[in-house]
Amino acid sequence: MAELMNIGFGNLVHTAKMVAVIAPDSAPAKRLVQKAKQDGSAVDATQGRKTRSIIIMEQGIVVLSALGPDTLAGRFHGLAEGRKEE
Repeated sequence: MAELMNIGFGNLVHTAKMVAVIAPDSAPAKRLVQKAKQDGSAVDATQGRKTRSIIIMEQGIVVLSALGPDTLAGRFHGLAEGRKEE
């Protein structure tokens, strides 16, 4: 079954298609976002707020979130714990 995770402001991502969650502070992360925006493969889910994490998805899709990497990791692990209990 598809697991969807809230990444802020009602936006959801499919957890099985997530590759990584990174902080946007480094120069390589900034270049990754810039290239994704140029290629049209960036999805801005920040609702105009500051980007606090970058979610890299399969197929090279880059999702920008206003929630921090620690928050997203906690939500991801919460979903994983729910799967173990079933």
